[in-house]
Amino acid sequence: MQRNEFLKRLGFSTLVAPVLLACDSTGEELLNSDAANIGTAGTCTTTNSETAGPYPTKNPSGLQMVDIRSDRTGVYLSVELTILNKNTSCAPLQGAIVDIWHCDKDGNYSEYSSFSSVHFLRGRQVTDSVGKVGFTTIFPGWYNGRATHIHVHIYSPSGTSLLVTQIAFPEGNTSAVALVNAASAKGYTKGMSGYTYNSNDNVFSDGVSTELASISGSVNDGYTLTHTIVVNG
Repeated sequence: MQRNEFLKRLGFSTLVAPVLLACDSTGEELLNSDAANIGTAGTCTTTNSETAGPYPTKNPSGLQMVDIRSDRTGVYLSVELTILNKNTSCAPLQGAIVDIWHCDKDGNYSEYSSFSSVHFLRGRQVTDSVGKVGFTTIFPGWYNGRATHIHVHIYSPSGTSLLVTQIAFPEGNTSAVALVNAASAKGYTKGMSGYTYNSNDNVFSDGVSTELASISGSVNDGYTLTHTIVVNG
């Protein structure tokens, strides 16, 4: 699916001012329907920086795409990210380069080990005039020692690194994480036995207040992940 078609499906038309997320002085998200006034809520909290991990993307410039699934199967996940610039009162950061990558349903990363010659679940997009990018992917699995997560690296329009961070997922008995990992019919065979929760994760154990995504949907219909990331641009 082409980027323009995908953005239209998400409602990111440039003809209508969309509902955006701004932040108040405490870092709380505020709804603001006027893109021109998104910064009037004041200063917001910069998203926590995190390690890129042992499996960063090796050649992200060649992976500019919306659909990053390649041959990976699993529960459908639409990822919708908004990038805001703290240095301009949390206005949307247009032209930012956004790389994401994550493991497949079995906990494997492409470009490394036995998957060194393939490039699944990695992609790059450039933010539009309201700071948004969108990706089509699958719900990540998990592996020992880590909670479910997505890696993100954000660069300025000129290519300067602004932030490396990770996206955390809400947890609980009725959460998408629990429901997806119980969906053996969709190929998720690990369940939650041995799962590392955010509070015990070596990356997220210091808190996920700026990294926790919102997720809606269902196993059968797929999920939508929305998340706002604040950088010092």
